[in-house]
Amino acid sequence: MVAVRGLVKTFPSGVKALDDVSLCVRKGEVVVVIGPSGSGKSTLLRCINGLEEPDAGEVVVDGVRLPGPRKNRDRIRTEVGMVFQQFNLFPHMTVLENVCLAPTLVRGKSRAEAAEEGRGLLSRVGLSDKVDAYPAHLSGGQQQRVAIARALAMRPGVMLFDEATSALDPEVIGEVLEVMRGLAAEGMTMVVVTHEMGFAREAGDRVVFMDQGRVVEEAAAADFFLAPREERTRRFLSQIL
Repeated sequence: MVAVRGLVKTFPSGVKALDDVSLCVRKGEVVVVIGPSGSGKSTLLRCINGLEEPDAGEVVVDGVRLPGPRKNRDRIRTEVGMVFQQFNLFPHMTVLENVCLAPTLVRGKSRAEAAEEGRGLLSRVGLSDKVDAYPAHLSGGQQQRVAIARALAMRPGVMLFDEATSALDPEVIGEVLEVMRGLAAEGMTMVVVTHEMGFAREAGDRVVFMDQGRVVEEAAAADFFLAPREERTRRFLSQIL
């Protein structure tokens, strides 16, 4: 579903965020990407959905290649849902209006059709009672669940999560992770950057460990935590587990 081949990305500051990164994600697979801050995890996600253009290498999502013509980038952004660390909801719109905006503008759905599907998605993330609320009246966990519903409203083939719980208070992290676990159980193809090792163990099919812009180690979730092969991986895990 997703093929990343030889990605290189250096920022104007001289920081090499990605240094020959390759990764494949099969349809229905949950790949969890972990690593220290500044290891290139978020840049990898941003290259997958076309928010960053690599200096070298390529990304192929369901047969669509980047870098490529503008239509390729637009198509990938339509087919790939992304949930950021910050919620980025429109404060002047209700919860339902936030969820319905992209399907009506991009997919061309009628307001009635988008609203019906939006209500279903909000029920799916446990927010059917917040349809008419504004973002300012929601907790951080509720806002992030709205952001997930908004991404799902585009019916993406792949979902990317960029540290979706790191800006949340500890007591509401669980409600967002529960929605993500549900998506994983339903067979959604997911690439998840997170510091939540419990989620990586329970919901991840594979874990990828990055450091200094490179993939250091990649293994099935159970094997990764039980018997990491690389010394750098073992040191990282000893600090966070």
